Amino acid sequence: MSRSLFTSESVTEGHPDKIADQISDAILDAMIEKDPYARVAAETLVTTGLVLIAGEITTDCYVDIPRVVRDTVRDIGYTRAKYGFDCDTCAVITSLDEQSPDIAMGVNKAYEVRKGVATEEDLDFIGAGDQGMMFGYASSETEEFMPMPILLASRMAERLAFVRKQEILPYLRPDGKTQVTVEYEDDEPVRVHTVVVSCQHHPKVDNETISRDIIEHVIRKTVPENMLDDKTRFFINPTGRFVVGGPQGDSGLTGRKIIVDTYGGMARHGGGAFSGKDPTKVDRSASYMVRYIAKNLVAAGLADRCEVQVAYAIGVARPLSIRVETFGTNRIPDERIVELIEKNFDLRPAAIIKELDLRRPIYKKTAAYGHFGRNDPDFTWERTDKAEELRKQAGL
Repeated sequence: MSRSLFTSESVTEGHPDKIADQISDAILDAMIEKDPYARVAAETLVTTGLVLIAGEITTDCYVDIPRVVRDTVRDIGYTRAKYGFDCDTCAVITSLDEQSPDIAMGVNKAYEVRKGVATEEDLDFIGAGDQGMMFGYASSETEEFMPMPILLASRMAERLAFVRKQEILPYLRPDGKTQVTVEYEDDEPVRVHTVVVSCQHHPKVDNETISRDIIEHVIRKTVPENMLDDKTRFFINPTGRFVVGGPQGDSGLTGRKIIVDTYGGMARHGGGAFSGKDPTKVDRSASYMVRYIAKNLVAAGLADRCEVQVAYAIGVARPLSIRVETFGTNRIPDERIVELIEKNFDLRPAAIIKELDLRRPIYKKTAAYGHFGRNDPDFTWERTDKAEELRKQAGL
């Protein structure tokens, strides 16, 4: 019997990096709602009193970007100057260009079309928007097919925002971080070992009150009771004070929380961020697709843990490689699983966009509390509709 610990962290929607992610995806949603074929790569920087939007956008529609920015910051909860950041008074600066024509020509007409392997009439042959590798992962350790540490950390961060907005704990402010350490026994989660919560608060509230309230209203409302015991350790605002937060306390950038967005470090990550990118960017769309694949493979019972890697070249539609790692939990050979992926899933960018219905304004809500493991019908990559067919084809 082997025992081990694994830790993952998450952040609230008011964390500076997550503010940036949500602004970038709010801009994407506003663009794609009016022009589903818009090419968007929106990057955001936030700091004291300032939001800077940069990137490359090609579209025929008009979007009032400052209004989108201010509405997003308002929804998060930075509505008063005393919070150090205010939706109505912060400066909004934009510096945007069109997508590079050198990139656009490879996306518009894939390598396969240019080389005569496919025709321009085949709309599934747009090229990948960039080179790179993407990973998808699923595990049977939770109902959501997610690793327990990141699932609990994300749910806890979401709960922090809920008790603030519902005024259950009215002294909380938008910034916050969570961290969960889970103890595993033979790769099965058996208990929560340690919980860390850092939450921005009103300056007149003492740490003893905050600790008591967070344990009662956040941790125990999020972590299953059977996973906590008298040895579980709680660290609530371990510095003793967290008043200065948000963009006043730290600058924020789009794409700086990619492990929070995915699997909490339990699986590998290709390095590409998601937020602010339209679905022709395979950093985003292919990552969603391989999560969909991995989840269906685990739901089908082909493995208890599954990581799927794909790789692309810019301007080429078909992936360069597919790799499966099942960590010794597979019930059929990994090579056979790759064959089933190739047979049942089309990994060309346009086919991914069509399969997952990605040309919709669904992205802002993905930008906080994780892109995976969430029960929302717009998160089409969380479906397990292919599991039964995969199980049949695998002969299980």
